[in-house]
Amino acid sequence: MATLELRNVNKTYGPGLPDTLKNIDLSIKAGEFLILVGPSGCGKSTLMNCIAGLETISGGAIMIGDQDVSGMSPKDRDIAMVFQSYALYPTMSVRENIAFGLKIRKMPAADIETEVARVAKLLQIEHLLNRKPGQLSGGQQQRVAMGRALARRPKIYLFDEPLSNLDAKLRVEMRTEMKLMHQRLKTTTVYVTHDQIEAMTLGDKVAVMKDGIIQQFGTPKDIYTNPANLFVASFIGSPPMNFIPLRLQRKDGRLIALLDSGQARCELPMGMQDAGLEDREVILGLRPEQIVLANGEPNGLPTIRAEVQVTEPTGPDTLVFVNLNETKVCCRLAPDIAPGVGETLTLQFDPSKVLLFDAKTGERLGVAGVAKTEASVGNIAQFKGR
Repeated sequence: MATLELRNVNKTYGPGLPDTLKNIDLSIKAGEFLILVGPSGCGKSTLMNCIAGLETISGGAIMIGDQDVSGMSPKDRDIAMVFQSYALYPTMSVRENIAFGLKIRKMPAADIETEVARVAKLLQIEHLLNRKPGQLSGGQQQRVAMGRALARRPKIYLFDEPLSNLDAKLRVEMRTEMKLMHQRLKTTTVYVTHDQIEAMTLGDKVAVMKDGIIQQFGTPKDIYTNPANLFVASFIGSPPMNFIPLRLQRKDGRLIALLDSGQARCELPMGMQDAGLEDREVILGLRPEQIVLANGEPNGLPTIRAEVQVTEPTGPDTLVFVNLNETKVCCRLAPDIAPGVGETLTLQFDPSKVLLFDAKTGERLGVAGVAKTEASVGNIAQFKGR
């Protein structure tokens, strides 16, 4: 178990080509579980390969403990990696696959057998030890690949999208198993995924990546409740955050956001005094679960009447879609609420939960101290019509 620190890590594949990784700075404590999450092509697997030593970095340093391993070969870094494809030896049994790395290290045969038995019991694959990979299901192969890594007892475990080849039900089961395993072993772990549900449920710390840049680094709760920019806010959360383009107005000395459902209007006080925000084009962000059905009792919170466009019962809740400012908005309501299309609901907002983003840069407005880096978020148009 060791700390992991990335200091201004850069990666490029040649002169004149854009950097694949740009000034990556990360630090996790011994025993922490770090998630690298982002869309395909964001650089997360390249960063993982750089940590493993499978790719050389173009600048910066990778520290494991107090040692700079940037120039070391993979075998000297004392890490173990589980690949998306599992990479099992098809002609070897499960027992031989798990033991292979230990034999290469010339561990005594008795110790190898003890270690294989320990790992097999931990992963509940004792009954599979004499089978070949071709005789196993996807979930069983994934456990064997994990077992081969666990048998090494390295300083750091690296997982590159290990659950992506499994069906949805098995992914949920294996996600729970991985969390339980980490709680037992307490080994420093780096896990790459494009699945934001995995990121939120597995990680102690999460690094959200886009275009080779870390957009935000923090705990899952921090990133969910205090996204640094429009990209992070849109990527983390299911259903995703609602984004409503509008211009802030000033009324009675305070800034307000005006919402219009076509049937009624609602004024959301912003609680900001910055005159520079007045009449400024912004994106208002609000999570679906933060739009609730008004219960008829006055509590001082703003409400608006809106017509139901679409209803999606999911079991644990009901997703209801309405139009506000000519933008589709999702509301997450209780499962026993099943309004019909065309029905009018009275919805309620808590202004303190509203987030504001600059429509041009995508950066968060009205906050200080949010962990973030420079980000190119794209044009406002991609968020219209959600």
